[in-house]
Amino acid sequence: MSEANSGLGRVTREQRGHLFLIGLDRAGKRNAFDSAMLTDLALALGEYERNDELRCAVLFAHGEHFTAGLDLMELTPKLASGGFKYPEDGIDPWGVVKPRRSKPVVTAVQGTCLTAGIELILNADITIAASNARFAHLEVLRGIAPAGGSTVRFTRAAGWTDAMRYMLTGEEFDAVQAQKMRLVTEVVETGQTLSRAIEYAERIAKAAPLAIKATLQSAFHAQDEGDDAALSKLNEQLLTLIKSEDVREGVMAMMRKREPVFKGR
Repeated sequence: MSEANSGLGRVTREQRGHLFLIGLDRAGKRNAFDSAMLTDLALALGEYERNDELRCAVLFAHGEHFTAGLDLMELTPKLASGGFKYPEDGIDPWGVVKPRRSKPVVTAVQGTCLTAGIELILNADITIAASNARFAHLEVLRGIAPAGGSTVRFTRAAGWTDAMRYMLTGEEFDAVQAQKMRLVTEVVETGQTLSRAIEYAERIAKAAPLAIKATLQSAFHAQDEGDDAALSKLNEQLLTLIKSEDVREGVMAMMRKREPVFKGR
């Protein structure tokens, strides 16, 4: 899809039916995030969010590695001066700054996945990792703390002691350990991550888009405001969905024993 790019970072975009493939494209720098690639990834997610034809995004990386994390040589002066912000029509890829995305993201990871890369997969919904994937939270060895959500999401997924073991030491862990700590959904052979991620995305894209959004919205609501707040909205959410054309299509497809064709209405 793209040639390796060792200069300014960017992301590639490809629409395949209802899928949107987003590729980290700075392979010559192990896909380390500079300000240009941060901006472009946020813009790509904004495009995905606003396009009603797109039902699932697949985030992957060109080259042998997912990402080496943040390019601190390029970013530190800008961050220190408060000079970097996501564009207004973008979506924060780490889900720290609102607005939050409302549609699903499946991630494919291979090779190196450091710092901000771990936080990307923690903010995704499904992650496929190659057996050669290696992970590490190196921030404390660089004088900073994780800033993309791991202090909340890593501890929630893996438990306090496992998460702190890796965030406080910078120690490396492999794909098998990442799966045990519930950071990744599935581990596959190297070279199969993208195809497997697309398989999951295609299954998601066949489901009812309004129901997918409602499922994510409720889960995010629970994370952000607590279980009781999310539970209090479930009946209201169901009553809204039950009036949709997609529910009628789902019931009709079940009765006629055929695959449903959802329109997102």
